[in-house]
Amino acid sequence: MGRWLLVAALAATVQISNFRFQLETLEVPAGSSVTWRNADEEIHAVVAADGSFASPALDTDGSFTRTFSAPGTYAYRCALHPHMSGTIVVR
Repeated sequence: MGRWLLVAALAATVQISNFRFQLETLEVPAGSSVTWRNADEEIHAVVAADGSFASPALDTDGSFTRTFSAPGTYAYRCALHPHMSGTIVVR
């Protein structure tokens, strides 16, 4: 499995599986929507390192979507399992 992906589309999905974000780093163009989908049997919650966004608790098959309009690097983690982390790079 790769850990880095450049997405040309305006929508992308980060799967939460085995207590990891799949992919850990995702690069998207400005204006893209990113959806986190929980495939684990445990609850997870996505929170930005800078506090700019946070999901509600995501149960199995739950999802959270955020649109990234401004270029930048957005680090995030699971609020319930801090060892889980990822980055969205917006170009």
